[in-house]
Amino acid sequence: MGPAATTDPTDPTAPGGAGPHRRRFGLPVALCLVMGNIIGGGIFLLPASVAPFGTISLVAFALLTLGAISLALVFGRLAERHPRTGGPYVYVRAAFGDFAGFLAAYSYWITAWVSNAALAVAAVGYLTVLFPAIGDHTWSLCLAALTVQWLPALANLAGTRYVGAVQVVATVLKLLPLLLVAVGGLFFFDPANLGPFRAGDQSAVGAVSASAAILLFSYLGVESAAVSAGEVRDPARNVGRATVLGTAGAAAVYLLGTLAVFGLVPHGELVSSQAPFSDAVNAMFGGTWGGTLVACAAVISMLGALNGWTLLSAQTPYAAARDGLFPKAFAVERRGVPVVGVLVTVTLASGLTVYNYTAGSEGVFEVLVLVTTFTATVPYLLSTAAQLYFLASGRADEVARGRLVRDAVMACLAFGFSMWLVAGSGYAAVYQGVLFLFAGVLVHALMAARRRATGSTS
Repeated sequence: MGPAATTDPTDPTAPGGAGPHRRRFGLPVALCLVMGNIIGGGIFLLPASVAPFGTISLVAFALLTLGAISLALVFGRLAERHPRTGGPYVYVRAAFGDFAGFLAAYSYWITAWVSNAALAVAAVGYLTVLFPAIGDHTWSLCLAALTVQWLPALANLAGTRYVGAVQVVATVLKLLPLLLVAVGGLFFFDPANLGPFRAGDQSAVGAVSASAAILLFSYLGVESAAVSAGEVRDPARNVGRATVLGTAGAAAVYLLGTLAVFGLVPHGELVSSQAPFSDAVNAMFGGTWGGTLVACAAVISMLGALNGWTLLSAQTPYAAARDGLFPKAFAVERRGVPVVGVLVTVTLASGLTVYNYTAGSEGVFEVLVLVTTFTATVPYLLSTAAQLYFLASGRADEVARGRLVRDAVMACLAFGFSMWLVAGSGYAAVYQGVLFLFAGVLVHALMAARRRATGSTS
Protein backbone atom coordinates (compact mmCIF):
# COMPACT_ATOMS: atom_id res chain seq x y z
CA MET A 1 0.00 0.00 0.00
CA GLY A 2 1.38 3.39 -0.94
CA PRO A 3 1.76 6.25 1.53
CA ALA A 4 -1.40 8.05 2.47
CA ALA A 5 -1.95 11.59 1.37
CA THR A 6 -1.00 14.28 3.82
CA THR A 7 -1.75 17.92 4.25
CA ASP A 8 0.43 19.88 1.88
CA PRO A 9 2.69 22.14 3.93
CA THR A 10 3.07 24.44 0.94
CA ASP A 11 -0.56 25.45 1.31
CA PRO A 12 -0.80 28.81 3.08
CA THR A 13 -4.20 27.81 4.39
CA ALA A 14 -2.82 24.75 6.14
CA PRO A 15 -2.26 24.90 9.89
CA GLY A 16 0.75 27.00 10.57
CA GLY A 17 0.88 27.93 6.94
CA ALA A 18 0.81 31.68 7.37
CA GLY A 19 1.62 34.32 9.92
CA PRO A 20 3.49 37.56 10.45
CA HIS A 21 6.75 35.73 11.18
CA ARG A 22 6.48 33.34 8.24
CA ARG A 23 7.56 34.39 4.80
CA ARG A 24 8.12 32.01 1.92
CA PHE A 25 11.50 32.17 0.25
CA GLY A 26 11.87 33.46 -3.27
CA LEU A 27 14.53 32.28 -5.70
CA PRO A 28 17.31 34.56 -4.31
CA VAL A 29 16.94 33.25 -0.73
CA ALA A 30 16.63 29.64 -1.92
CA LEU A 31 19.77 30.18 -3.98
CA CYS A 32 21.61 31.56 -0.93
CA LEU A 33 20.40 28.61 1.14
CA VAL A 34 21.97 26.17 -1.30
CA MET A 35 25.24 28.07 -1.74
CA GLY A 36 25.47 28.90 1.96
CA ASN A 37 25.07 25.26 2.99
CA ILE A 38 27.47 23.90 0.38
CA ILE A 39 30.14 26.51 1.11
CA GLY A 40 30.81 26.03 4.80
CA GLY A 41 34.25 26.30 6.35
CA GLY A 42 36.07 23.64 4.37
CA ILE A 43 36.83 25.93 1.44
CA PHE A 44 39.29 27.85 3.61
CA LEU A 45 41.50 24.76 4.02
CA LEU A 46 40.87 22.80 0.81
CA PRO A 47 43.74 24.21 -1.32
CA ALA A 48 46.35 23.18 1.28
CA SER A 49 44.64 19.82 1.83
CA VAL A 50 44.95 18.77 -1.83
CA ALA A 51 48.26 20.53 -2.60
CA PRO A 52 50.35 17.41 -1.75
CA PHE A 53 48.76 15.65 -4.75
CA GLY A 54 49.69 18.43 -7.17
CA THR A 55 47.50 20.30 -9.63
CA ILE A 56 46.00 16.97 -10.73
CA SER A 57 43.62 17.54 -7.81
CA LEU A 58 41.85 20.09 -10.03
CA VAL A 59 40.86 17.17 -12.28
CA ALA A 60 39.21 15.50 -9.28
CA PHE A 61 37.45 18.80 -8.56
CA ALA A 62 36.10 18.93 -12.11
CA LEU A 63 34.81 15.34 -11.95
CA LEU A 64 33.16 15.96 -8.59
CA THR A 65 31.54 19.11 -9.93
CA LEU A 66 29.94 17.14 -12.76
CA GLY A 67 28.63 14.59 -10.26
CA ALA A 68 27.28 17.27 -7.93
CA ILE A 69 25.49 19.09 -10.75
CA SER A 70 23.93 15.83 -11.96
CA LEU A 71 22.68 15.24 -8.40
CA ALA A 72 21.35 18.80 -8.31
CA LEU A 73 19.47 18.22 -11.58
CA VAL A 74 17.91 15.06 -10.16
CA PHE A 75 16.74 16.92 -7.05
CA GLY A 76 15.36 19.66 -9.25
CA ARG A 77 13.32 17.21 -11.31
CA LEU A 78 12.06 15.41 -8.20
CA ALA A 79 11.06 18.73 -6.61
CA GLU A 80 8.94 19.59 -9.67
CA ARG A 81 6.82 16.51 -9.04
CA HIS A 82 6.88 16.59 -5.22
CA PRO A 83 7.16 20.24 -4.10
CA ARG A 84 6.82 19.46 -0.40
CA THR A 85 8.96 20.13 2.64
CA GLY A 86 11.19 17.13 3.35
CA GLY A 87 13.13 16.73 0.10
CA PRO A 88 14.73 13.25 -0.14
CA TYR A 89 12.35 11.85 2.48
CA VAL A 90 9.33 12.84 0.38
CA TYR A 91 10.72 11.37 -2.84
CA VAL A 92 11.90 8.12 -1.27
CA ARG A 93 8.62 7.53 0.57
CA ALA A 94 6.63 8.17 -2.59
CA ALA A 95 8.68 5.56 -4.44
CA PHE A 96 9.41 2.88 -1.85
CA GLY A 97 7.04 3.37 1.07
CA ASP A 98 7.28 4.19 4.76
CA PHE A 99 10.35 2.23 5.80
CA ALA A 100 12.66 3.58 3.09
CA GLY A 101 11.25 7.06 3.68
CA PHE A 102 11.99 6.77 7.38
CA LEU A 103 15.59 5.70 6.71
CA ALA A 104 16.07 8.72 4.44
CA ALA A 105 14.67 11.10 7.06
CA TYR A 106 16.50 9.49 9.98
CA SER A 107 19.90 9.38 8.28
CA TYR A 108 19.55 12.97 7.08
CA TRP A 109 18.63 14.11 10.58
CA ILE A 110 21.73 12.42 12.05
CA THR A 111 23.86 14.14 9.42
CA ALA A 112 22.44 17.54 10.27
CA TRP A 113 22.88 17.65 14.04
CA VAL A 114 26.31 16.01 14.15
CA SER A 115 27.52 18.28 11.35
CA ASN A 116 26.22 21.29 13.27
CA ALA A 117 28.44 20.34 16.20
CA ALA A 118 31.42 19.96 13.89
CA LEU A 119 30.79 23.35 12.25
CA ALA A 120 30.59 25.05 15.63
CA VAL A 121 33.88 23.53 16.78
CA ALA A 122 35.55 24.55 13.51
CA ALA A 123 34.18 28.10 13.82
CA VAL A 124 35.72 28.42 17.28
CA GLY A 125 39.11 27.62 15.77
CA TYR A 126 38.81 30.75 13.64
CA LEU A 127 37.37 32.78 16.51
CA THR A 128 40.56 32.20 18.46
CA VAL A 129 42.42 34.06 15.71
CA LEU A 130 40.19 37.10 16.28
CA PHE A 131 39.97 36.68 20.06
CA PRO A 132 43.01 34.72 21.30
CA ALA A 133 41.75 34.73 24.91
CA ILE A 134 39.04 32.23 23.93
CA GLY A 135 41.70 29.57 23.48
CA ASP A 136 43.15 29.95 26.98
CA HIS A 137 40.70 27.58 28.70
CA THR A 138 38.66 24.56 27.70
CA TRP A 139 35.49 26.02 29.22
CA SER A 140 35.83 29.22 27.16
CA LEU A 141 36.24 27.18 23.97
CA CYS A 142 33.18 25.12 24.88
CA LEU A 143 31.11 28.21 25.72
CA ALA A 144 32.09 29.84 22.43
CA ALA A 145 31.08 26.72 20.48
CA LEU A 146 27.71 26.58 22.26
CA THR A 147 27.12 30.26 21.51
CA VAL A 148 27.90 29.70 17.85
CA GLN A 149 25.28 26.92 17.78
CA TRP A 150 22.53 28.69 19.69
CA LEU A 151 22.64 32.03 17.84
CA PRO A 152 21.50 30.45 14.52
CA ALA A 153 18.96 28.35 16.45
CA LEU A 154 17.46 31.51 17.95
CA ALA A 155 17.37 33.10 14.50
CA ASN A 156 15.41 30.06 13.29
CA LEU A 157 12.99 30.20 16.23
CA ALA A 158 12.25 33.84 15.39
CA GLY A 159 10.60 32.72 12.16
CA THR A 160 11.41 31.80 8.56
CA ARG A 161 11.46 35.44 7.47
CA TYR A 162 14.48 36.00 9.73
CA VAL A 163 16.16 32.77 8.61
CA GLY A 164 16.03 34.01 5.03
CA ALA A 165 17.42 37.43 5.93
CA VAL A 166 20.33 35.96 7.90
CA GLN A 167 21.10 33.51 5.10
CA VAL A 168 21.28 36.23 2.43
CA VAL A 169 23.50 38.51 4.54
CA ALA A 170 25.84 35.67 5.60
CA THR A 171 26.18 34.35 2.05
CA VAL A 172 27.01 37.77 0.62
CA LEU A 173 29.52 38.60 3.36
CA LYS A 174 31.38 35.32 3.12
CA LEU A 175 31.49 35.35 -0.68
CA LEU A 176 33.20 38.75 -0.83
CA PRO A 177 36.65 37.62 0.42
CA LEU A 178 36.36 34.32 -1.43
CA LEU A 179 35.60 36.11 -4.70
CA LEU A 180 38.44 38.54 -3.97
CA VAL A 181 40.86 35.62 -4.14
CA ALA A 182 38.98 33.57 -6.75
CA VAL A 183 38.68 36.44 -9.26
CA GLY A 184 41.18 39.09 -8.14
CA GLY A 185 43.85 36.49 -7.50
CA LEU A 186 43.91 35.55 -11.18
CA PHE A 187 45.46 38.96 -11.95
CA PHE A 188 48.40 38.07 -9.66
CA PHE A 189 48.60 34.49 -10.89
CA ASP A 190 52.13 33.11 -11.31
CA PRO A 191 52.33 29.74 -13.14
CA ALA A 192 55.72 29.11 -11.50
CA ASN A 193 53.91 28.62 -8.17
CA LEU A 194 51.76 25.75 -9.43
CA GLY A 195 54.30 23.04 -8.76
CA PRO A 196 54.17 19.60 -10.40
CA PHE A 197 51.04 18.21 -12.02
CA ARG A 198 51.41 15.01 -9.99
CA ALA A 199 53.40 15.68 -6.84
CA GLY A 200 53.39 12.24 -5.22
CA ASP A 201 54.45 8.75 -6.28
CA GLN A 202 50.88 7.64 -6.99
CA SER A 203 49.55 6.91 -10.43
CA ALA A 204 47.32 9.49 -12.07
CA VAL A 205 44.21 7.49 -11.19
CA GLY A 206 45.42 7.00 -7.62
CA ALA A 207 46.18 10.71 -7.21
CA VAL A 208 42.75 11.71 -8.51
CA SER A 209 41.02 9.20 -6.22
CA ALA A 210 43.07 10.24 -3.18
CA SER A 211 42.41 13.95 -3.67
CA ALA A 212 38.76 13.21 -4.43
CA ALA A 213 38.46 11.46 -1.06
CA ILE A 214 39.25 14.81 0.55
CA LEU A 215 37.13 16.91 -1.81
CA LEU A 216 34.13 14.56 -1.99
CA PHE A 217 32.38 16.13 0.97
CA SER A 218 32.63 19.69 -0.31
CA TYR A 219 29.30 19.44 -2.10
CA LEU A 220 27.12 18.13 0.71
CA GLY A 221 24.12 20.47 0.81
CA VAL A 222 22.97 20.35 -2.81
CA GLU A 223 19.59 19.15 -1.52
CA SER A 224 19.05 22.22 0.69
CA ALA A 225 16.33 23.90 -1.37
CA ALA A 226 14.54 20.57 -1.94
CA VAL A 227 14.38 19.86 1.81
CA SER A 228 12.81 23.30 2.41
CA ALA A 229 10.54 23.18 -0.65
CA GLY A 230 7.47 23.90 1.50
CA GLU A 231 9.00 27.26 2.45
CA VAL A 232 9.81 28.26 -1.15
CA ARG A 233 7.42 30.23 -3.33
CA ASP A 234 6.49 28.33 -6.51
CA PRO A 235 8.65 25.35 -5.46
CA ALA A 236 8.04 23.35 -8.65
CA ARG A 237 9.90 26.10 -10.50
CA ASN A 238 12.25 27.71 -7.98
CA VAL A 239 13.63 24.67 -6.13
CA GLY A 240 15.17 23.16 -9.24
CA ARG A 241 16.58 26.49 -10.41
CA ALA A 242 18.03 27.30 -6.98
CA THR A 243 19.54 23.82 -6.65
CA VAL A 244 21.30 23.84 -10.02
CA LEU A 245 22.38 27.50 -9.93
CA GLY A 246 23.50 27.26 -6.30
CA THR A 247 25.56 24.14 -6.93
CA ALA A 248 27.11 25.63 -10.07
CA GLY A 249 27.89 28.87 -8.20
CA ALA A 250 29.53 27.02 -5.32
CA ALA A 251 31.52 24.92 -7.78
CA ALA A 252 32.77 28.06 -9.56
CA VAL A 253 33.93 29.55 -6.24
CA TYR A 254 35.63 26.29 -5.27
CA LEU A 255 37.43 25.79 -8.58
CA LEU A 256 38.49 29.40 -9.16
CA GLY A 257 39.48 29.87 -5.52
CA THR A 258 41.62 26.73 -5.44
CA LEU A 259 43.23 27.55 -8.80
CA ALA A 260 44.00 31.12 -7.68
CA VAL A 261 45.59 29.95 -4.41
CA PHE A 262 47.69 27.41 -6.35
CA GLY A 263 49.00 30.27 -8.50
CA LEU A 264 49.54 32.74 -5.64
CA VAL A 265 51.28 30.61 -3.01
CA PRO A 266 54.40 28.62 -3.93
CA HIS A 267 53.71 24.89 -3.86
CA GLY A 268 56.30 24.20 -1.16
CA GLU A 269 54.66 26.72 1.17
CA LEU A 270 51.10 25.74 0.29
CA VAL A 271 51.62 22.11 1.31
CA SER A 272 52.31 23.16 4.92
CA SER A 273 49.99 26.19 5.04
CA GLN A 274 47.47 26.40 7.88
CA ALA A 275 45.57 29.29 6.24
CA PRO A 276 45.98 29.12 2.45
CA PHE A 277 43.52 31.91 1.65
CA SER A 278 45.26 34.12 4.17
CA ASP A 279 48.60 33.42 2.51
CA ALA A 280 47.03 34.15 -0.87
CA VAL A 281 45.75 37.57 0.25
CA ASN A 282 49.15 38.37 1.72
CA ALA A 283 50.76 37.44 -1.59
CA MET A 284 48.36 39.72 -3.46
CA PHE A 285 48.64 42.83 -1.30
CA GLY A 286 51.51 42.26 1.14
CA GLY A 287 51.27 42.65 4.90
CA THR A 288 49.77 40.21 7.38
CA TRP A 289 46.18 41.38 7.54
CA GLY A 290 45.00 38.44 5.41
CA GLY A 291 44.74 36.14 8.42
CA THR A 292 42.25 38.43 10.14
CA LEU A 293 40.21 38.85 6.96
CA VAL A 294 40.02 35.11 6.33
CA ALA A 295 39.18 34.41 9.98
CA CYS A 296 36.25 36.85 9.79
CA ALA A 297 35.08 35.31 6.51
CA ALA A 298 35.36 31.78 7.93
CA VAL A 299 33.32 32.63 11.03
CA ILE A 300 30.63 34.33 8.91
CA SER A 301 30.67 31.37 6.52
CA MET A 302 30.13 28.84 9.28
CA LEU A 303 27.45 30.90 11.03
CA GLY A 304 25.60 31.13 7.72
CA ALA A 305 25.98 27.40 7.17
CA LEU A 306 24.74 26.71 10.72
CA ASN A 307 21.76 28.97 10.11
CA GLY A 308 20.76 27.01 7.02
CA TRP A 309 21.57 23.56 8.40
CA THR A 310 19.58 24.26 11.57
CA LEU A 311 16.51 24.87 9.42
CA LEU A 312 17.14 21.75 7.35
CA SER A 313 17.73 19.63 10.45
CA ALA A 314 14.20 20.42 11.60
CA GLN A 315 12.44 20.23 8.22
CA THR A 316 13.02 16.55 7.44
CA PRO A 317 11.77 15.13 10.78
CA TYR A 318 8.91 17.67 10.56
CA ALA A 319 7.78 16.17 7.24
CA ALA A 320 8.18 12.63 8.59
CA ALA A 321 6.26 13.49 11.78
CA ARG A 322 3.33 14.81 9.73
CA ASP A 323 3.17 11.37 8.12
CA GLY A 324 3.41 9.53 11.45
CA LEU A 325 6.96 8.24 10.92
CA PHE A 326 8.58 10.46 13.56
CA PRO A 327 7.20 11.41 16.99
CA LYS A 328 4.35 13.92 16.68
CA ALA A 329 6.25 16.52 18.68
CA PHE A 330 8.51 17.13 15.67
CA ALA A 331 5.48 18.40 13.74
CA VAL A 332 4.86 21.25 16.23
CA GLU A 333 5.28 24.49 14.34
CA ARG A 334 5.54 28.10 15.50
CA ARG A 335 6.12 31.12 13.28
CA GLY A 336 6.60 28.82 10.31
CA VAL A 337 9.41 26.86 12.03
CA PRO A 338 9.31 23.29 13.48
CA VAL A 339 10.33 24.44 16.95
CA VAL A 340 10.73 21.01 18.55
CA GLY A 341 12.98 19.88 15.71
CA VAL A 342 15.17 22.96 16.09
CA LEU A 343 15.39 22.62 19.89
CA VAL A 344 16.07 18.87 19.88
CA THR A 345 18.69 19.25 17.15
CA VAL A 346 20.59 22.09 18.83
CA THR A 347 20.40 20.29 22.19
CA LEU A 348 21.87 17.09 20.77
CA ALA A 349 24.58 19.04 18.95
CA SER A 350 25.34 20.96 22.14
CA GLY A 351 25.65 17.75 24.13
CA LEU A 352 28.05 16.33 21.58
CA THR A 353 30.08 19.54 21.66
CA VAL A 354 30.35 19.50 25.47
CA TYR A 355 31.39 15.84 25.35
CA ASN A 356 34.06 16.66 22.77
CA TYR A 357 35.63 19.40 24.89
CA THR A 358 35.30 17.84 28.34
CA ALA A 359 36.34 14.30 27.40
CA GLY A 360 39.10 15.43 25.08
CA SER A 361 37.93 12.75 22.68
CA GLU A 362 38.96 14.33 19.41
CA GLY A 363 39.34 10.93 17.78
CA VAL A 364 35.79 9.92 18.66
CA PHE A 365 34.44 13.24 17.46
CA GLU A 366 36.26 12.95 14.13
CA VAL A 367 34.83 9.46 13.62
CA LEU A 368 31.33 10.79 14.27
CA VAL A 369 31.87 13.55 11.72
CA LEU A 370 33.01 10.99 9.16
CA VAL A 371 29.88 8.98 9.94
CA THR A 372 27.80 11.96 8.84
CA THR A 373 29.46 11.78 5.44
CA PHE A 374 28.11 8.27 5.07
CA THR A 375 24.68 9.06 6.50
CA ALA A 376 24.35 12.01 4.11
CA THR A 377 24.81 9.71 1.13
CA VAL A 378 21.96 7.41 2.22
CA PRO A 379 19.20 9.88 1.22
CA TYR A 380 21.22 10.78 -1.91
CA LEU A 381 21.35 7.15 -3.03
CA LEU A 382 17.72 6.52 -2.17
CA SER A 383 16.60 9.71 -3.95
CA THR A 384 18.43 8.86 -7.16
CA ALA A 385 17.07 5.32 -6.90
CA ALA A 386 13.57 6.82 -6.56
CA GLN A 387 14.13 8.86 -9.73
CA LEU A 388 15.31 5.74 -11.57
CA TYR A 389 12.25 3.89 -10.25
CA PHE A 390 9.91 6.58 -11.56
CA LEU A 391 11.65 6.50 -14.94
CA ALA A 392 11.82 2.71 -15.26
CA SER A 393 8.25 2.13 -14.08
CA GLY A 394 6.90 4.38 -16.80
CA ARG A 395 4.49 6.13 -14.47
CA ALA A 396 2.92 8.80 -16.63
CA ASP A 397 2.24 11.05 -13.65
CA GLU A 398 5.89 10.95 -12.59
CA VAL A 399 7.82 11.11 -15.86
CA ALA A 400 7.84 13.63 -18.71
CA ARG A 401 8.56 11.28 -21.60
CA GLY A 402 10.24 13.96 -23.67
CA ARG A 403 12.92 14.17 -21.00
CA LEU A 404 13.18 10.46 -20.37
CA VAL A 405 16.67 9.89 -21.80
CA ARG A 406 18.17 13.03 -20.28
CA ASP A 407 16.63 12.33 -16.88
CA ALA A 408 17.82 8.71 -16.98
CA VAL A 409 21.40 9.74 -17.77
CA MET A 410 21.41 12.36 -15.01
CA ALA A 411 19.96 9.88 -12.50
CA CYS A 412 22.63 7.28 -13.36
CA LEU A 413 25.42 9.86 -13.01
CA ALA A 414 23.98 11.04 -9.69
CA PHE A 415 23.73 7.45 -8.44
CA GLY A 416 27.37 6.84 -9.36
CA PHE A 417 28.38 10.08 -7.64
CA SER A 418 26.54 9.02 -4.48
CA MET A 419 28.27 5.63 -4.52
CA TRP A 420 31.61 7.44 -4.85
CA LEU A 421 30.70 9.44 -1.76
CA VAL A 422 30.07 6.22 0.16
CA ALA A 423 33.41 4.78 -0.96
CA GLY A 424 35.19 7.97 0.05
CA SER A 425 33.79 7.76 3.57
CA GLY A 426 36.11 4.88 4.45
CA TYR A 427 35.48 1.50 6.06
CA ALA A 428 35.26 2.79 9.63
CA ALA A 429 32.71 5.47 8.78
CA VAL A 430 30.54 3.05 6.80
CA TYR A 431 30.67 0.53 9.66
CA GLN A 432 29.71 3.13 12.28
CA GLY A 433 27.09 4.64 9.98
CA VAL A 434 25.38 1.30 9.45
CA LEU A 435 25.16 0.89 13.23
CA PHE A 436 23.47 4.31 13.44
CA LEU A 437 20.97 3.24 10.77
CA PHE A 438 20.24 -0.06 12.50
CA ALA A 439 19.50 1.86 15.70
CA GLY A 440 16.92 3.78 13.68
CA VAL A 441 15.19 0.53 12.70
CA LEU A 442 14.11 0.16 16.35
CA VAL A 443 12.63 3.66 16.30
CA HIS A 444 10.71 2.85 13.13
CA ALA A 445 9.42 -0.40 14.62
CA LEU A 446 8.07 1.40 17.69
CA MET A 447 6.45 4.14 15.60
CA ALA A 448 4.88 1.58 13.24
CA ALA A 449 3.51 -0.41 16.19
CA ARG A 450 2.05 2.75 17.69
CA ARG A 451 0.35 3.71 14.43
CA ARG A 452 -1.12 0.23 14.11
CA ALA A 453 -2.35 0.26 17.70
CA THR A 454 -4.08 3.61 17.21
CA GLY A 455 -5.49 2.58 13.86
CA SER A 456 -3.65 5.37 12.01
CA THR A 457 -3.33 5.06 8.22
CA SER A 458 -0.65 7.71 7.81
